Order: sequence, then structure tokens, then C-alpha cells
Amino acid sequence: MERNLKNVLVISFGFLLLFTAYGGLQNLQSSLHSEEGLGVASLSVLYAALILSSMFLPPILIKKLGCKWTIAGSMCCYIAFSLGNFHASWYTLIPTSVILGVGGAPLWSAKCTYLTIAGNAYAQKAGKNGKDVINQYFGVFFLIFQSSGIWGNLISSLVFSQASTKASGVLAVLLIVTFLDQIKSDQAETEKEILETSSFWSTFLATFQHLKDKRQCLLIPLTIYSGLEQGFLSGDYTKAYVTCALGIHYVGYVMICFSAVNSLCSLLFGKISQFTGRKLLFALATITNTACIIALLLWKPHPKQLAVFFIFPALWGLSDAIWQTQTNGLYGILFEKHKEAAFANYRLWESLGFVIAFGYSTKLQIYIKLYILLSMLVLSVATYGAVEYLEAKSSPATPPVTKKEDVGPLTQDTHV
Repeated sequence: MERNLKNVLVISFGFLLLFTAYGGLQNLQSSLHSEEGLGVASLSVLYAALILSSMFLPPILIKKLGCKWTIAGSMCCYIAFSLGNFHASWYTLIPTSVILGVGGAPLWSAKCTYLTIAGNAYAQKAGKNGKDVINQYFGVFFLIFQSSGIWGNLISSLVFSQASTKASGVLAVLLIVTFLDQIKSDQAETEKEILETSSFWSTFLATFQHLKDKRQCLLIPLTIYSGLEQGFLSGDYTKAYVTCALGIHYVGYVMICFSAVNSLCSLLFGKISQFTGRKLLFALATITNTACIIALLLWKPHPKQLAVFFIFPALWGLSDAIWQTQTNGLYGILFEKHKEAAFANYRLWESLGFVIAFGYSTKLQIYIKLYILLSMLVLSVATYGAVEYLEAKSSPATPPVTKKEDVGPLTQDTHV
């Protein structure tokens, strides 16, 4: 347990350091670089590159390099984007956005794969339910990771500059390289043997082949919605509501509120999901998001209503904590045998949601965006319900978990 927890914490704090630099930049892009739409354009290019990367790179890199070195290498792409913001222009932001997008999919897919393997390995040894341990691991990760929004936005709000946070990305890479164990499991070794006998193209197209699973297809709307709702808050709420009514200097503080609630709720929901089940938590997120969307449609923001500007991101952070922890956990549980391809699909469709959100950010009025968001939420809940129905139909009873003493959770991989 100690080694498992150590590695979960190393990944979590690595992402914390990396996104302390990047998170504040993303939230300010639409407001800070609004001239000629440079900020929104850079985010759109970023997530478009992320979509292309998700289609092909994660299964190949994870199987060739392992999770540890895929994470470390991909983090360097985020550092490049931070450097591009030193002298923001079309010639610096667009190319570095492409670089970040290329590295983004392998980074998140490797992280999710690592946590899933670690959770299953510990669950087998301790005689616990794998999905409960995986949800707890994702809860711990998002608790620490989402707090990056607090520190990054606090710095950007106080000094309105990201210069003091850029070095944290370098520290993130050093932390991963130095302290993260290369994960090794019986399943990982089996996958490696399969890789050696399979063709390059079968691995290259693994992300698309995974779409043959109807459960994956049914989860596409929910995954796209995850990108839409995050893109709306960071790209539209901050610009249309906060910047217009209060000024750009309040954007960071509003996002701090979102990140703080999101961080705490991630740990809470990751822990209590073993008692409540994921269906109840998804219902809570649906009700909360629906209420927020309807309220935003009716609300006429005024500077004197300062508290209201913070209530919305707080409630949004609560629901997003559920979308992130439970959807990631759901992918790890449903597609345990094809983790790399599954999480590559997760990043692909979530990134598409971001691209759509940022793509129509400057084209549509805010009320139309809210109606699109509400419609997508309804569709997502319906298709998610179909996945739960298929799961209940295929596995009516859960067999008891047997304790396996001979399974080692994490060992040093001598092949890397």
C-alpha cells in the first residue's frame, strides 16, 4: 500500500506542478489574448492537435516507453506552451499549442492507465474490490491536481503574470523521472508480448478498433460533454459573465473558487462512491449542472451581486468533480483489458468537446451555448443509462473478491 500510495502521490504532485503553470494560462487565454481572437484560436488549435494525437499516439507510446516515460516526455510539451506565452503572438502560441496538443493525449492516457493498473494490483493483493480502489486513486489524484487551479490562478490574479510559475513545469518532469516507479504487472507483460507479435498498424489504429465496443460508443456523448462543460466555464463564463461585469482581474479568483470546490469534492466523491455507487453521483452532477444552466439562462449579472459570480463556479466544481473522477474510473473498470485504447478514446472525445466549445465561443451568443450544453447533458445521461443497463444485464451479480498474495502492485521495470 505504501508504494502504491507513494506513486499515486508522485503522479498527483507532478500534475500539480505542471498545471500550476498551464492552468492559469488556459483560463486567461480568451480574455488576455482577445485581440483578433488569438487566445481562443490557440485553445482551438491545441485541442484539435489533441484530437489527432488521441487517435494514434497513446497506445504506441505507452506500450513502447511505459507509463512513466510517456508521462515525463509529454510533460515537456506543456513546458513548451508555457514558454510560448512569454512573448505571445500568432508565431509563438499556435506552434506551441500544436506541440502541447500532441503531448496531451499520451500524458493523460498514461496517467489513467497507471492509476488503473496500480488500483487493480493493490485490490487483488488486499482482497478489495478493484473499482473501489480505482475510484479512490482517481479521487486522490483529482484532489491534488485540481488544487493547481488555486495556485496558478492565485498567482495570475495577484501579479497578472505567469513568469513565476513556468519553472514549476520543469520541477514536475524532475519529480516524475526521479521518484515514479515504472509500473509492472502481469497484464502489462501480457500486453507487451501481444505488442511484439502484432503489426504496427493494429497498434496504430487501436483507438479506432476500440469503437467496436458498443459501450464505448454509448459513452461518447458523456465524454464530449465533459469537454463542453469545462470549456464553457473557462472560455465562456469567465468572458461573458465575469470579465464583462467585474473585470478581467476577477477571472483568477472565480476559477480559484471552482478549483477549490472541485479539489475537495474529488476526494470526497472518490471515497464515498463505494457506498453510494456511481449512478447516484452521476444523478447529483446532472441535477446540479441542469440547475446551473437554467439559472444562467435567467440571470442578469450585475457587479453588486458579487457572491453569485462565485456560487456558479462552486456548483460547477462540485458537478465537474463527479464527471472527472467517476467517468475516468468508469473507463478503467469497463475497459480493463484495453486501457490504453480506452483512455485514448476518452481524451479524443473530451478534446472534441473542448474544440467545439472554443470553436463556437466567438460565433454564438451565450444563451445558444447554454441550450447546446443542456441538450448535450440530456443526451449524455440517456446514453450513460444505456451503458449501466448493459452492464447490469451482462453481470447481474458480482462475484466475491479473493485475496491473491502473489501479486505485486508495483515493481521496478528493468526493461526501460
